[in-house]
Amino acid sequence: MSATIEGGQHINTRKLTTIGVLVSLGIVFGDIGTSPLYVMKAIVNARTNGGNMPFDEYIEGALSCIIWTLTLQTTVKYVMIALRADNKGEGGILALFSLIKNIKKGWLYLIAMIGASALVADGVITPSLTVISAIEGLKIYNPHTPVVAITSVILIVIFTVQQFGTNSIGKLFGPVMVIWFLILGALGLSHLVDDLSILKSFNPYYAYKLIVHSPSAIVILGAVFLCTTGAEALYSDLGHCGAKNIRVSWIFVKVMLILNYLGQGAWVLKNYDLVHNGGINPFFGVMPEWMLIPGIIIATAAAIIASQALITGSFTIFSEAMSLNFWPNQEIDYPSGVKGQMYIPKINWGLLILCLIVVLHFKESGKMEAAYGLSITITMLMTTVLLAFWLYKKRINKFIILAFGLVYLSIELGFFSANVIKFFEGGWITVVLAGFIGVCMYAWYNGRLIKTKFIKFVKLSKYVSIIKDLKLDETIPKYATNLAFLSRAKREDEVEAKIIYSILRKQPKRADHYFILNIINQEDPFTFKYNVDEIMPGTIYRINFLLGFKIDRRINDYFDDVLADMMEEGSIPTRSSHPSLRAHNIPPDLKYVIIDNTYINDTLLTVKEKITLNIYNFVKYIGSDDFKAWGISSHNVVVESAPILDQKVINKKIQLVNFRHYNSEK
Repeated sequence: MSATIEGGQHINTRKLTTIGVLVSLGIVFGDIGTSPLYVMKAIVNARTNGGNMPFDEYIEGALSCIIWTLTLQTTVKYVMIALRADNKGEGGILALFSLIKNIKKGWLYLIAMIGASALVADGVITPSLTVISAIEGLKIYNPHTPVVAITSVILIVIFTVQQFGTNSIGKLFGPVMVIWFLILGALGLSHLVDDLSILKSFNPYYAYKLIVHSPSAIVILGAVFLCTTGAEALYSDLGHCGAKNIRVSWIFVKVMLILNYLGQGAWVLKNYDLVHNGGINPFFGVMPEWMLIPGIIIATAAAIIASQALITGSFTIFSEAMSLNFWPNQEIDYPSGVKGQMYIPKINWGLLILCLIVVLHFKESGKMEAAYGLSITITMLMTTVLLAFWLYKKRINKFIILAFGLVYLSIELGFFSANVIKFFEGGWITVVLAGFIGVCMYAWYNGRLIKTKFIKFVKLSKYVSIIKDLKLDETIPKYATNLAFLSRAKREDEVEAKIIYSILRKQPKRADHYFILNIINQEDPFTFKYNVDEIMPGTIYRINFLLGFKIDRRINDYFDDVLADMMEEGSIPTRSSHPSLRAHNIPPDLKYVIIDNTYINDTLLTVKEKITLNIYNFVKYIGSDDFKAWGISSHNVVVESAPILDQKVINKKIQLVNFRHYNSEK
């Protein structure tokens, strides 16, 4: 399978290639690769001064926790297991849900929504935290550096350039990250050789000792967890790079990360006061003085790359959510002309506003760590639950599934406990962000189901003869040559009653050809096909677009292709039906009719349904009009309102008391 990745390069994601590994380093590992900017600082700050554990044992235990967290959480769960759960080459929590949504568990969609919402919250926290952590390095030179202002400007630039595409700068991501990881490893190694005894941190006993004997173990785990926060990106970016390329590049990345953490640990053991009292970030502390400015520049570049990956990932999440009916349709652009580089304007500016709010509120990277850890912990927990069901669907031994669930739910619930205790220190913002997005997803998904419950479907065949007579009735002005309606009917022989109402009753619409356009979602993420059902020869056609969740719903473009195919094979005329226009080879006109249901009688709804629909109507304003989201030009679209039919509330018919006749001749 071939995929388009950042920078417009094309790689075969099924094969291990040099370009594939390079791209993986540039896209996949930006988040986890910038963790050394803040992890060791958070660990030192998490130490309880009154603890009974010597500082050297504390650091060795923390390093052991980092090494084994990267091994168990990132290497085993994500690199070895999750990357196998690919949906036709695609990964991520929503792709995973698509693989198991046929399992008869009505609550699994909630797990997917919670995980996706928390991942979007991470898309807000990550750019804020990584950029501000890099800029804070300037405080070594000038304690009065306006970190918040500089960070805000960088974030504004990052989000502003999204609308122009990242085709050119995307080509630099891989090489820059290679340099970044080599610097991480070299800096760590330069201090590791000063104290080789730090290597005993590879012994998991030191991690066990820290967790069991340290009075601040739960706080320390919250800091340690930050080392693996980018693990979810390994799975989410599966479709961009391929499992083989990610696995091979992870070996290099993991070695460089561990070398850097060990080097920082060795440096901290000799410079505790500089970190704890002087506020020096160990990441910048391990750099020689001459390297500080270049180090801050490369750290800022890595932070920008990590931010870019999270922004692109957020666009992907919302695009997939639209296809799964978790989110309203929104306008999607492709500024670079490359399908893999989408841009969703409303999401982009919304993320920027939220990032600026986070930066202006917290002002320091240390205060963001709780929010950062909590968002990813929630996503990882949800991924574990869905992976367990995927293993069940693959008919893996139940004892293996049980062991997998117990091990990873225990690990992640431990990390969750460590992060949730910091709720009032910053974790609340994750709950607010993810909660808002999750409630919107829930209301949109269930609101659609509620509305569908009241929509009446009719057999299209019952109205074929009426539409045939309508077409021949020249007393009715011709409405359009080609008239298209968007339908969501699941049965091929049915159509919404509101479409028939629009054609025959609201305003009789005479046309030469009637097209019923319907999207049928496919499990294969890249299915891109259509079929045609001729309901009435030469007059009524049902066009079924078979689209995977990775294919955009640009119905206007696809329908143009369908019309071109039908014209080529002679099913419909290539020229206008009007003689004056046909003589000049003018193509036939086309008009879309989009019908919106606007009224449901409240007495038919439960309290829960009323609340859900109220939120649904709010979320609707976040989205775009159907014709914009589906790429339909507004000049040939008619948007109508139609009642939801057959809403009978009372059984009794109102009685006639009197019908008076007046003699007009008196």
